[in-house]
Amino acid sequence: MEKSKHTAGTEPVLNADFQKTANRVSIVTIIGNLFLSVLKLLAGILSHSSAMISDAVHSASDVFSTVIVMIGIRLASKESDKEHPYGHERLECVAALILAMVLFLTGLGIGIEALKNVLPGAHRTLQIPGRFALAAAIVSIISKEAMYWYTVIHARKIDSGALMADAWHHRSDAFSSIGALIGIAGARLGFPVMDSIASLVIFGFILKASYDIFKDAVDKMVDHSCDEETESQISACTMKNPQVKGIDLLQTRIFGNKIYVDLEIAVDGSYTLQKAHEIAEKVHDDIEQDFPKIKHIMVHVNPAKNHS
Repeated sequence: MEKSKHTAGTEPVLNADFQKTANRVSIVTIIGNLFLSVLKLLAGILSHSSAMISDAVHSASDVFSTVIVMIGIRLASKESDKEHPYGHERLECVAALILAMVLFLTGLGIGIEALKNVLPGAHRTLQIPGRFALAAAIVSIISKEAMYWYTVIHARKIDSGALMADAWHHRSDAFSSIGALIGIAGARLGFPVMDSIASLVIFGFILKASYDIFKDAVDKMVDHSCDEETESQISACTMKNPQVKGIDLLQTRIFGNKIYVDLEIAVDGSYTLQKAHEIAEKVHDDIEQDFPKIKHIMVHVNPAKNHS
């Protein structure tokens, strides 16, 4: 016999909190990124800094990516329906994939432009950046690091992959601003090419961030199993029931930001169907209580081959 249950009773409430928190964080970061984009673009143009202009483009891409995250989370929070009985969590992964692509394309454009400027002969015509660019880089580093921590704290709170991806986007922007700061400072010390080299450094940070986001989203899209520690904890939770003689099968899969579990337990073969059902129900409820991230559990009961 099998015991299967969707934990759908609390989904509307959880989804409402999930979406409310995600939207609040996203709106704050959009406002912050719009301010930084304008500041860095003005600093880059007025101070003749290619690194700061590249950094402004990076911040502008943050605005677009955060909008994508908001759309993805809104779609992922929709309740299950006839066409999507398992819910819409994977739409958040789709948003993260789009975000990774935006990051990659943004970084590629920055990298190509920077490479042109560092080629032999090209950097001789480069202008030395002004102090405005230096100040803008410092403001950007402080602001983006604050935005990273603000976003990552809430991403962990609601366990949102897309929001966590957006947090790392902020961190990559902070790193890129550090590169811009070093490049601008180096250029002002008499090495103009340092400004363009900083743009190449920014390119590297963006590529790394886009790869990490892409890999995480793909893992969640292709039914990647949970980590060994989580599976061990599920096994321990199952075996704490004295009626369970063993575990014949334990399979987990990550579905968006939720976990699905298929479990086969062995019990005394002489038990009645009613008794076996009660054991399965107890195991199911224990796991559901200890692991809030688990959305669906299927418990199948087998007769133990050897039992006392």
